[in-house]
Order: sequence, then C-alpha cells, then structure tokens
Amino acid sequence: MKHHYDLIVIGCSLGGMHALETILAPMPADFATPIAVVQHRYRTSNEALPSFFRQRTKLKVVDVEDKQYIKPGHVYLAPANYHLLVEEGSFSLSVDDAVVYARPSVDVLFESAADAYRERLIGVVLTGANEDGARGAARIKRNGGFVVVQDPKTAEAPAMPEAAIAKARVDRILPLDRIGPFLIELCVPGR
Repeated sequence: MKHHYDLIVIGCSLGGMHALETILAPMPADFATPIAVVQHRYRTSNEALPSFFRQRTKLKVVDVEDKQYIKPGHVYLAPANYHLLVEEGSFSLSVDDAVVYARPSVDVLFESAADAYRERLIGVVLTGANEDGARGAARIKRNGGFVVVQDPKTAEAPAMPEAAIAKARVDRILPLDRIGPFLIELCVPGR
C-alpha cells in the first residue's frame, strides 16, 4: 500500500543550489506535494534564489512569507536570515538565534515539520558543510516520517549527509540524480 505524504522538507547548504536544481528540474507540473526548502543563504540574497529555480522547474517557487498557507505544487524557500517553521497547513517565520550557526536552520524546519506532519512527512538531507539537519532527520524518523539522504559520495560537501546518516536511521541513501525520481515515485499515484 502506498503511503500518503503531505509535505516534503529539504535541507542543504554548500553545493545546495546544484543539488536542488537536479531534484526540482525533473518534477512534473502535476507534482502536488508541497516542498519546503532551507538552503543556507546570505542575508542579502533576496529574489535571486526563487527566480533561479523558477527557470529550472515546472513547479511554483516562492520565498515564504509569515503565516503563508501551504499549497500543492509549490516549492517554498526559507527567506534569508529567518527560521522557517511549519504548522499544519501553514508556515511561520522566526528571527530566533541561529542554530548550528545557521538561520534559516534545517533542524528548525525539520523538527517543526516532524511535529506537525508526523508520518505524512518526507525529509531530504542534501550536501552541506556542517551537521545542520541531522537532529531534525532523527526527529522525523521518531515521529514516523520518511528520510532520504543524498549519498555523501555524490555530495559537493559530504558533512551534512554523513551527520544525518550517523544520527538517524534513514530510509534511503541515494545518489543525487536518483532523489527527484524517487520522490516522484513516493508521491505521484500511478508512477
């Protein structure tokens, strides 16, 4: 029986632009499961990131605004210098202190999403140069969600995926080019 997922959360840092592009590019226009992304980014980076991805995927890509509702077929990017938190059906933004030197923090996104969506959540940890995301991946697993980690051998910066693998009992370790197709298999009926 196919499990139903209501949200995908993705965390990445160094090398994440290329990794996200690789995952989002093949997504079909009818891919309905919303995706929330924390990509560590500079405080000053504003519209450049969403517009970069809009040119590379059929999905709608936006920077999250506080109290924004989560809609199907959208990719939501954590804005620079804000933590992105998930509640059932919506997002909130926070300027709390950095976590693992990062704001936005992958752990903050993953942990709030794990508590809100439990077994209906997929977490994806991609390339990055620190351990942000490992604690959040462990929380997703504890709450019954599904965790996919980029094979560190295919990561520009292997520290983040290695930390997640060390800390959580992950469901799949996949080379970067297999993650997008695998998410499609998990989330699109009849694929």
